[in-house]
Amino acid sequence: MKKIFLLFSIVISTCVVAQKKPTLFLIGDSTMANKENPDKNPEHGWGQVLNQFFTAGIEIQNHAMNGRSSKSFRTEGRWNTIEKQLKKGDFVIIQFGHNDQKVKDSTKFTNPYTQYRANLERYVKETRAKGAIPVLMTSIVRRNFNENGALIDTHKEYPLVVRMVADDLNVPFVDMQLLTEQLEIAYGPENSKKLHLHFKEGEEPYYPKGKDDDTHLSKLGADLEAKLAAYALKNLKTGLEKFIK
Repeated sequence: MKKIFLLFSIVISTCVVAQKKPTLFLIGDSTMANKENPDKNPEHGWGQVLNQFFTAGIEIQNHAMNGRSSKSFRTEGRWNTIEKQLKKGDFVIIQFGHNDQKVKDSTKFTNPYTQYRANLERYVKETRAKGAIPVLMTSIVRRNFNENGALIDTHKEYPLVVRMVADDLNVPFVDMQLLTEQLEIAYGPENSKKLHLHFKEGEEPYYPKGKDDDTHLSKLGADLEAKLAAYALKNLKTGLEKFIK
């Protein structure tokens, strides 16, 4: 009888521990997203490789998706899928901006000071309503050096609005724009190509015709930017830091 009771207690304890294990949800665009054929595909999202900096004490679900904006991520029902799962003690990293700029696509474009801001605020409030903790991030920079070797911003008002929302709603905030800008500048105009997808024709089997992409990340770029994100998250003191190696 004692053995049965002991076994029952172990099962119950295991279930309780499993239920308490938090989840870190990532929502954003292609710069964060998982990519197909990771063993062959040179392109990686920084969220795709983030788990290497975390312990097994937390589950990471990367819901970021190519081409999505703060608007289309919701209208396609992707946020609804996450919101249904959210529980107290979970975390949500929110990083949009690249595709909110697309003025020629009404399904994605948002005015930075109205729709974009309202969308970010709504993600934050709905996350908190579930007892989860939101974290706002600015977009990573594009490799965009001018003829004088200066890195020129391409995101305009969008990162500013993220900062405003984080400040006004007291949301934990990581300035990935600043961190990745520093990384690009440290690598320099030419060497920074290694952080992205630059291949001549015939150089890379996955891109037989070559590739020149200054937005998306190579494995090196993804690893370095994920490391920057993890280090910044560890310093936020939200509770997430105890799961970061």
